[in-house]
Amino acid sequence: MSLSYVLLAMLAMGAVTLLCRAAPFLFFRKRQPPPVLDYLQRYIPPVIMALLVINSLKGIRFDSAAHGIPELAAVAATALLHLWKRNVLLSIGGGTALYMVLIRVLA
Repeated sequence: MSLSYVLLAMLAMGAVTLLCRAAPFLFFRKRQPPPVLDYLQRYIPPVIMALLVINSLKGIRFDSAAHGIPELAAVAATALLHLWKRNVLLSIGGGTALYMVLIRVLA
């Protein structure tokens, strides 16, 4: 790829990102957003998180050496840390760290 192609692609991605972030302020500056947006804002993030968890757990092999213990323990630790501290960074970081330790120790 040429340098000009890469720079144009980066410029286009930056413009699209800026437009996506500015769109709510541009469209709903003078009026209230429709109720469907409130609904989506409330329920889409948990649904996406649930899909990500399901997708990450779909490849667990219970017949191999670790028997899924690192994955299930990391998910449980992430959930418990989040319920305890309500800090997304802490819960994701703690669950990831536990998973990394367990796959090195149990595998």
